[in-house]
Amino acid sequence: MALFGKSEERQQLEELEEFRQEVHKAQMPESVEAVALKELEKLEKTPVEAAEYTIGINHLEYMVSLPWSVHTKDNLDLSRAERVLNEQHAGLHQVKARILEYLAVRTLKLQRKPRLMVVDDEEIARTNLQHILEKEGYQVATAANGAEALEQMNLAGFELVLTDLRMLELGGMELLERIKSRHVDTEVIIITGYASVDTALEAVQKGAYHYLSKPLKIDEVRTIVKQALAEAQWEHRPKGPVFCFSGPPGTGKTSLGMAIATALGRKFIRLSVGGMRDDAEIRGHRRSYAGAMPGRIIDAIRQVGSRNPVFMLDEIDKIGQDFHGDPASALLEVLDPEQNDNFLDYYLDVPFDLSSVMFIATANLVDPIPRPLLDRLEVLTLPGYTDQEKERIAQDFLIPRQVEATGLTSPPPDFTSEAVGKIIRAYTREAGLRNLEREIGSICRKIARETLQQGGKSNPAVITPQEVERYLGPRKFHYEVAEAKDRIGVTTGLVWTETGGDIIFVEAARMKGEKGLILTGSLGEMMRESARAALSYVRSNAKRFQIAEDFYDNHDIHIHVPAGAIPKDGPSAGLTIAFALISLLTERPARRDVAITGELTLGGRILPVAGVREKILAAGSVGTKTVVFPAKNRVDLENLRDEIRGDLKVVLAESVEEVVDLILR
Repeated sequence: MALFGKSEERQQLEELEEFRQEVHKAQMPESVEAVALKELEKLEKTPVEAAEYTIGINHLEYMVSLPWSVHTKDNLDLSRAERVLNEQHAGLHQVKARILEYLAVRTLKLQRKPRLMVVDDEEIARTNLQHILEKEGYQVATAANGAEALEQMNLAGFELVLTDLRMLELGGMELLERIKSRHVDTEVIIITGYASVDTALEAVQKGAYHYLSKPLKIDEVRTIVKQALAEAQWEHRPKGPVFCFSGPPGTGKTSLGMAIATALGRKFIRLSVGGMRDDAEIRGHRRSYAGAMPGRIIDAIRQVGSRNPVFMLDEIDKIGQDFHGDPASALLEVLDPEQNDNFLDYYLDVPFDLSSVMFIATANLVDPIPRPLLDRLEVLTLPGYTDQEKERIAQDFLIPRQVEATGLTSPPPDFTSEAVGKIIRAYTREAGLRNLEREIGSICRKIARETLQQGGKSNPAVITPQEVERYLGPRKFHYEVAEAKDRIGVTTGLVWTETGGDIIFVEAARMKGEKGLILTGSLGEMMRESARAALSYVRSNAKRFQIAEDFYDNHDIHIHVPAGAIPKDGPSAGLTIAFALISLLTERPARRDVAITGELTLGGRILPVAGVREKILAAGSVGTKTVVFPAKNRVDLENLRDEIRGDLKVVLAESVEEVVDLILR
């Protein structure tokens, strides 16, 4: 038994020695390596059968598996990045321009030659060191004493200063103190011919990066300068913004993030945070808990094996919160460039530097994102596509992809532009492309089945609108507005939702009652307030619209927005509700082909709304002929291309009275 025990002990020591070697190979920061080695010392004194031993071993395995020093080198070829973005995404010109601006700034900062200064009162020593460093590719300035050096530093920034210790006017130690008090990011190397342990300790305590004694060894100088600049550039590397791609489903948010990773030559991670309710999913669990696990951020970094990937946080607008904690507050630390260089995962229990990670968030709407989190994001809106854009993307990207996926490559079916247009307008209604690709895929699969049933003969070679209807059946969507009749008390409105722009019909009815206002249709609080404001406006201006002033006496007003299963909210329906009431009380039918949007004040002024592009696209897709927008949205409308506006007549209004005769028959 004793021999067996010694064998176990020897095996334990060998295992721990292997871990010690792994810790050294992992190239952890010094403070982290010290923690790992200390834990190894504890495990040497812990019995193998103890639970603490297994927990400690698992923790060490996790620590050494992290990419502490592994990172991919960025590809900073701007023309290549632009080509990659254009090949993988059509349109999105403003978004791609902003991404290229970010890459251009990063490239310029990283390509700038480091600026060094040599300070020495001996001209020969100063000139020789300048010559050596300039041959290494650095920009080198010189100064004869500390006072002259400080004057130059006030005019331009320097990454590194190499200064002699003893000089007549402001020596090296005093210069070190002044630099560290005024220019904290500048590293300082002290050079002296009178080296001593005391002065070396004093220099290091005051913040010197290194201490060199004369005569200088050229190779040693090159190595130490290179190390000092590498650490300074890594610590102060350009920290760009955290982008948040906002837009309806299917507009290419995730694939755009993947394209950025491809352009930079980085690895890509996607983590869905939608519905996440426990902050431990971000920060991890402490090891004292049974079944403790690391957070999903650190775990994703470990799996991808790089400390600087492109990290996409998907559906950040759907992040939850309950009694388990607030994941959004945990993400503040992850996304804040001032904090994330020391991100602490509770399981890991040592800081990990996330500052080199390029985080990108995605959201359908930015309104639900908590304000502190939104402040850390630069929102880039990915708008919905026009029918013409969808047709081009379908022909260039979607159809070839589905043809390849279904094996119809010899010969591939030819979709006519009329057939693609019919799929877009009769079988889909979306701002993005997801359902369009599904319908194209459905046609390709049916063709593949027919091909096999006919003995491998591909048929038909050309997909026409008639073939589309044969494969997909009767059309799924109709032009509701174009096919509807004008009615009293029913108006057409434009809204902006997480799936893009859409139309709503607001219905108003009056019946005997006790001056009640009934609101139905799953209306949110903001929309309910808009309805109350619209009713108050109509009551206070009844005479102006030739409405009996006692219309509300002994009556109830009921306002309903159909599709009651879908929640609706926002202030932009105020004008639509007001005209439904005016139509009802004046008994003048409202034109169904005129779509209305705008926030209404009690004084009758029309305030601007959001989602102008999406609402215009929605209006055109359902057969609307005229749209009424607030006059203060003029700039938004002028920025739209003619292709987006199409044949729509756009009317701008500042008050209700301006458009009464346009909307009501």
